[in-house]
Parts: sequence; C-alpha cells; structure tokens
Amino acid sequence: QVQLVESGGGLVQPGGSLRLSCAATGSIFSINTMGWYRQAPGNQRELVARISSSGRTVYADSVVGRFTISRDNGKNTVYLQMNSLKPEDTAVYYCKAAVYDIIWRDYWGQGTQVTVSS
Repeated sequence: QVQLVESGGGLVQPGGSLRLSCAATGSIFSINTMGWYRQAPGNQRELVARISSSGRTVYADSVVGRFTISRDNGKNTVYLQMNSLKPEDTAVYYCKAAVYDIIWRDYWGQGTQVTVSS
C-alpha cells in the first residue's frame, strides 16, 4: 500500500523559511507528477506547486519567487522550500503524487500545518 509521509511544518515568523518534505513509500512502480497543495480555514484546497517526473515545474502566482519545488526520484521524495513566508501562507499543506502501483492513481499525504505569525 502506498503512503505519502510529510514532514517539516511548524510555526515561523514572517519573512522566515521552512522546508517541507514528502516521501512516498510502499509498492511503487513509478511516480509521475508530485505536488503541494494547501488549504486555509474557510478556503478551498489550492495548488501551490507541482513538478513532473522530468522536472518541469508549475507554481501558483502567489508563491512565485518565494517557493521552490524539487524532487529526488531515487528517494521518491518531493520537497518544498518556502522562503519569505507571509501570514497569508498559513495553511495545512498537503502532498499529492500520481503513482503507478497496479494502476495509475493519485495519493494524498495527511497534511502538515504551516503557521506564519509573529
């Protein structure tokens, strides 16, 4: 069974940095796109950034120039480096991956809280 295990969330002051990690474990034959989404209270879940297996990236306009997504295919892990954090970045961050185990399907992580506050 495939699981996505996230880590790296926490409390940080405005202007600070955090790095999120998400490792896919289990019976995995291949992983295509991996990405990070976030959901703030009262809001819908939104895309933050995603990266293809070849390294092609897409970012939400609100994080361009501040966040960087990367991946280590050998470790089935995706990262999100978040710099110059703002209070409006406060949300639960979720990892998502398109995984081929016996079929292609999307898996989600359990979510990690990021709080930006002084």
